[in-house]
Amino acid sequence: MTGAELGGLVPTVSIIIVNWNSGRQLAQCLASITPTTNQAYPIERVVVVDNASKDCSADDLQRRDLPLCVIRNPSNQGFAAACNQGANGSQADYLLFLNPDTRLLANSVTRPLAFMELPESRQIGIAGVQLVDDEGRVSRSCARLPTAGRCLAQMLGLDRALPGVFPGHFMTEWDHRGNREVDQVMGAFFLVRRSLFEALGGFDERFFVYFEEVDLTVRARAMGWRTFYLSDARVYHKGGGTTDRVKAVRLFYSLRSRILYAYKHFGWWTGSALTVGTLVLEPFTRLTLAVAHMSVAELVATVGAYIMLLRAMPRTLKTAWWESQA
Repeated sequence: MTGAELGGLVPTVSIIIVNWNSGRQLAQCLASITPTTNQAYPIERVVVVDNASKDCSADDLQRRDLPLCVIRNPSNQGFAAACNQGANGSQADYLLFLNPDTRLLANSVTRPLAFMELPESRQIGIAGVQLVDDEGRVSRSCARLPTAGRCLAQMLGLDRALPGVFPGHFMTEWDHRGNREVDQVMGAFFLVRRSLFEALGGFDERFFVYFEEVDLTVRARAMGWRTFYLSDARVYHKGGGTTDRVKAVRLFYSLRSRILYAYKHFGWWTGSALTVGTLVLEPFTRLTLAVAHMSVAELVATVGAYIMLLRAMPRTLKTAWWESQA
């Protein structure tokens, strides 16, 4: 039963965690949720969707102290698809998409839910919170929505060479110590109204991983919904998580998703131009930076990512073409 059905007094939340070889982080994340179950806002369920992990991280997760459901996919379905699986069937007022490399703190859930229930927050559809690391340092995690110009500046490395003229994707110039409306919050802690999520049809599953939350935010914005960042609610976030071990794969999926995003939101011709830039200009930028950093690992990851991207281009362009005809 939703909070609305209870007279709007007790909003409920479902927590969805997509797992892929997260090791002990998943168990630690679940353990951090337990203290929140007795707080003001009931947790309808906690859903772990495991994308064919091979490290046994999703084994033996049964917990009597959580309304836990585990979905085990026989193959990796991708982050967006797994999130949609976890959200499917929820009757809660809110959906909280949580990374397994996070740990909830005292007011991580109660503060954003209380904020979302305020009358003045009725047009806030998505909320994020302050992310901190082991040392308590605040991550500058809020971001600007992509534009064709920002994508081009990134390809040429102008956002790193001249950040004052070409601001980067993340809002690194802001200390993230105040509450404010933002373009986009990081998907590590992504709170969204269930009614909005369903109205948007969930995450676009063509984004295997990366840009799915950006795309959802843009579509929500087009419907008049806003996104808000709360600095007075905190979550521990390791950062990088399981993808730190597969940097070439991570870069490949990021580039592929950006290409799909460009075609979807900027149109066929602009998307094609940015694709050419991604394939022709950006490799030289990244390889130059790798040499400047004297990083063999960065060099190897860049080459590996572009080999995968070139191999995937026929299928990627086919996906983009069908998107343009929709």
